Amino acid sequence: MDKKIVIVSTSAGYLKGEKTGVWLDEIAAPYLAFRKAGYDITVASPAGGAIPIDAGSLGEGFLTDDGKTFMLDSQAIDALCHSVKLETLEFPADFDCIFLPGGHGTCVDFVSNPVLAKAVESMNNAGKLVSSVCHGPTCLVECKTADGDPFVKGRTVTGFSDHEEAAVGKTDHVPFSIEAKFEEQGATYEKADDWNPKVCVDGNLITGQNPASSEPVAEAVIKYLAAL
Repeated sequence: MDKKIVIVSTSAGYLKGEKTGVWLDEIAAPYLAFRKAGYDITVASPAGGAIPIDAGSLGEGFLTDDGKTFMLDSQAIDALCHSVKLETLEFPADFDCIFLPGGHGTCVDFVSNPVLAKAVESMNNAGKLVSSVCHGPTCLVECKTADGDPFVKGRTVTGFSDHEEAAVGKTDHVPFSIEAKFEEQGATYEKADDWNPKVCVDGNLITGQNPASSEPVAEAVIKYLAAL
């Protein structure tokens, strides 16, 4: 039976008055890799409907080959423009994995989002795969285990680093430092040098540090699910 995966993207197009959205390669590379693997893919978002793309991810030097392929793929664009509203989905019954791409939009609607937190928690409690990249792990900060502990406590994780946040001038825009929050919650936070890929696999949790980690994270997800 084909594996079923839901990609949950941000719906937020603005962060503190500045345009943002999902970072294209963080949804494009995984989507294309998952489709090639034969997965049944659902693209969802908190609000449903069209998902905004951060214009920066379309710029010279940032638009990847996967991003170009995705933008010219009618099936992919249809999924992006008609995302399913997250609250209409059933967790954990309907999926083998929940995947959370980043982009600074997540700093708006992945925070204080009980529907998303419940989806992640229910997947984890069922032993199913939770994966995220870059700013997507923002939502994990508010998630708990079945015992009431922080979701990431005792786990090895990664996400957009403080140094990378400073480099893009968004330190004062984000609600908190992913790096600091994870360490505060008892996780072991690991990172590579800025803009280099870094993936952490800890049981049924797979996280990636930055846009360069998008494809390696997807590969880790595929490897994990293939072993089930």
